[in-house]
Amino acid sequence: MLKGFKDFLLRGNVIDLAVAVVIGTAFTAVVTAFTKSFLEPLLRLFSGGENAVPPGTIPLTDDVQLDYAAFLNSIVQFLITAAVIYFLVVYPMKWLQERRKRGKEEETPETDSELLTQIRDLLREQAERERERS
Repeated sequence: MLKGFKDFLLRGNVIDLAVAVVIGTAFTAVVTAFTKSFLEPLLRLFSGGENAVPPGTIPLTDDVQLDYAAFLNSIVQFLITAAVIYFLVVYPMKWLQERRKRGKEEETPETDSELLTQIRDLLREQAERERERS
């Protein structure tokens, strides 16, 4: 039972998933700080007037406003996180798996006829050794 669990862990899928979750969580915090500190203020600066309504919003009523700058911020944050996860985790793992597959393909198993030929040759050598002894 433990051997099966060990094989499951070392198969690669679980390790890939764990790395992606940890890196994704850590990197999301960095991207959130970047977008909140830099991108959102820039969106708000270039998107609206100073006195009428808060920049980056569309007023619906006096109390309700649509905050499109925060929505654009979330989209940019998602795209940055997804790109980093893909290029730093997914793409290198695919490359390694393809490389491992190529290494395994080079070790082609012998065909039945090759094995039979080797057995025949070994039996001949054995028969010759027995003749030399007698």
